[in-house]
Amino acid sequence: MNTKTKFQLSLMMFLQFFIWGGWFVTLGTFLGNNLGASGAETGMAFSTQSWGAIIAPFFIGLIADRYFNAEKILGVLHLIGAVLMYFMSQATSFDAFYPLVFAYMVAYMPTLALVNSVSFFQMKDPAKEFSIIRVFGTIGWIIAGLLISYFQWDSTKSIDEGALSNTFTMVAIASLILGVISFTLPKTPPSQSDGAVSVSDILGLDALKLLKDRNFLMFFITSILICIPLAFYYQQANPFLVELGMENPTGKMTLGQISEVLFMLLLPFFFKKFGFKKTLLVGMLAWAVRYTLFAYGNAGEQAFMLLVGIALHGICYDFFFVSGQIYTDFKAGEKIKSAAQGLITLATYGVGMLIGFWVAGKISDQNMLADGTHNWEVIWMLPAAFALGVMVLFILIFKNETIELKKE
Repeated sequence: MNTKTKFQLSLMMFLQFFIWGGWFVTLGTFLGNNLGASGAETGMAFSTQSWGAIIAPFFIGLIADRYFNAEKILGVLHLIGAVLMYFMSQATSFDAFYPLVFAYMVAYMPTLALVNSVSFFQMKDPAKEFSIIRVFGTIGWIIAGLLISYFQWDSTKSIDEGALSNTFTMVAIASLILGVISFTLPKTPPSQSDGAVSVSDILGLDALKLLKDRNFLMFFITSILICIPLAFYYQQANPFLVELGMENPTGKMTLGQISEVLFMLLLPFFFKKFGFKKTLLVGMLAWAVRYTLFAYGNAGEQAFMLLVGIALHGICYDFFFVSGQIYTDFKAGEKIKSAAQGLITLATYGVGMLIGFWVAGKISDQNMLADGTHNWEVIWMLPAAFALGVMVLFILIFKNETIELKKE
């Protein structure tokens, strides 16, 4: 892969995740403070990510993989996203905002697979080359968060003045740029020009046979359940930090992405030394510890507790979800590994997160105080206890087994 192609793919990844991180992190704060949305309505808005994840495989499998170059459809979707983002910046009520965010997520979620397709097609050795390209996506997410705090759109005064709507304008511009750039990316032709594709293929239903394995069944159920506390973080963390009065909350939340990169590098060593079961258990325990720190931290003397909780994101995400992808690949084998990964993605980002966002919204509403603030101790301790319960269940039922990392 030549230098020009590396630059193109790196810029594509940077903008792809700059776009996501540029509005999704502060979405809960925007909805509550600017649109007066309830917790249940906020949950509905966040759940559009799950609906997008459920619809995306059909879009990719039935349309993108069969009839169009990946880079062209990527461009069209981001241009559509730019228009939707602009109208989202103009919305003044939840009723006006919701159909726009739903349409946006239906357009955006397929692009996550498309940028991977464009990247992989240009690579001779994806195992070695992809991580170098993909890390620019994480950098994009971090830069987006820092910009929001740098321009102080997430300060209490600015939020009260409606400044968070600027995030949608910023993302609309980035989407427009990526949309135009996408048409100049290296050509990535359709991967399935012939043959019928069934619903079973798209949803990864061929991998259901893996559920006959007791260990994989337990992992599958655990993956869905642990997405419930995960949804609390995405939906509640930014509004929580803003309500507590933490300075530059969105910028500080980028500590989570920085730690994600660090622990991604440490994961193979931890995995090899302690094995899959212990690695997964550490990931689940980290969720419980993180939310306990959130429950009892504050923006004053205990601010370090909040920062540690944010920084635990790398362990929470990498040690559970990335380890789970490795485990799924190991259990599935060559024939159904793609179907198995699709099934796990559908179960977690689709079903699990859908339930999680709904639960988080309900609990947020139930713990709103008379003055408009929230009882955050209860809001955070509930998912902490739930994560701990899932961990205990996993300890009791999952039997340890040796998983070997593939040598590249």
